[in-house]
Amino acid sequence: MIDRVIPLIDQRQASQARVRRMASAPQGSPTGRLLDALGRPLRDLRISVTDRCNFRCSYCMPKEVFDKDYRYLPHSALLTFEEITRLTRVFIAHGVRKVRLTGGEPLLRKNLETLIEQLAALRTLDGQPLDLTLTTNGSLLTRKAALLKAAGLQRVTVSLDGLDDAVFRRMNDVDFPVADVLQGIAAAQEAGLGPIKVNMVVKRGTNDDQILPMARHFQGSGIVVRFIEYMDVGATNGWRMDEVLPSAEVVRRIAAEMPLVPLEPAAPGETAERWGYAGPDGRHDPQLGEIGVISSVTQAFCRDCNRARLSTEGKVYLCLFAHEGHDLRELLRSGASDDALASAIATIWQGRQDRYSELRASLPPETATGKRRVEMSYIGG
Repeated sequence: MIDRVIPLIDQRQASQARVRRMASAPQGSPTGRLLDALGRPLRDLRISVTDRCNFRCSYCMPKEVFDKDYRYLPHSALLTFEEITRLTRVFIAHGVRKVRLTGGEPLLRKNLETLIEQLAALRTLDGQPLDLTLTTNGSLLTRKAALLKAAGLQRVTVSLDGLDDAVFRRMNDVDFPVADVLQGIAAAQEAGLGPIKVNMVVKRGTNDDQILPMARHFQGSGIVVRFIEYMDVGATNGWRMDEVLPSAEVVRRIAAEMPLVPLEPAAPGETAERWGYAGPDGRHDPQLGEIGVISSVTQAFCRDCNRARLSTEGKVYLCLFAHEGHDLRELLRSGASDDALASAIATIWQGRQDRYSELRASLPPETATGKRRVEMSYIGG
């Protein structure tokens, strides 16, 4: 039986004192180029707007842990939209150009369109709009897509772990039909929320038979499917290495039927390795589109990681596999100036040395360290 894990008040008092010291540390004005201890810039901010989700996917929020008695954060603990926008503005001063809204399921956050409007009004240091996107399970997209686009959202990424309805219902564990997610994707396309990406978490022996159907279905549609290795996130998903299907095998299976050619990364720090469908001449045919594979287990990409994660209640996490975060909510609600917030963020990022995926094989078991990783549903993917 899996122990209940509620990692939402992990040493909050110690975290608050630490962040207050960081806020008072002398720092110059933000320059837009903030580097961590390994020379990685801060460019991408992922913001979790809720710790709740209406799915119970076993690799993220297994039902036996996140049941009807699970204690979610009270609304008063969540960052307000104004607090999120203010922090985002400070992160932009340090070089952030891309903001992704996540959850839980972000579309469960009431009046999310208001936050999107506020974030869409922000500008990067060179005067450009933010690259503003959102990751969703697609369950609410049919009725939300047009509203999200009108509010200023640019793109969506939809999680979809298979096209076979029985497989998909088993994966989401709440008996949600795949047809409704596909309808949501169509609504997002119609609303202009693109280019759309579809993320499939691949578990060997669970849904790996869906790889080819997913590739076939979305080939030539303008939608990019990204196949993600099943990861050891959080502490409750029962991860086992023998359930990981390496991305190289995913590429091999697809290429055996639909020839692929490697493509260059679209941007620095991109997590997905890109593969384009080849035409008769053996070169990439843009009309056929492309796929991506995310290989954080077998081919770590830590050295280029430029992402920070802001939790639902205002903690900064420097890695998806982090044990603890740095509390900014206390600063916000105690009257800290933007300069103090910028100083705290700078000190946090400059001390960052996280590279869990590169070190995974050499690290001791968590039971030996006495630490448990934060749940993905709390800080987003």
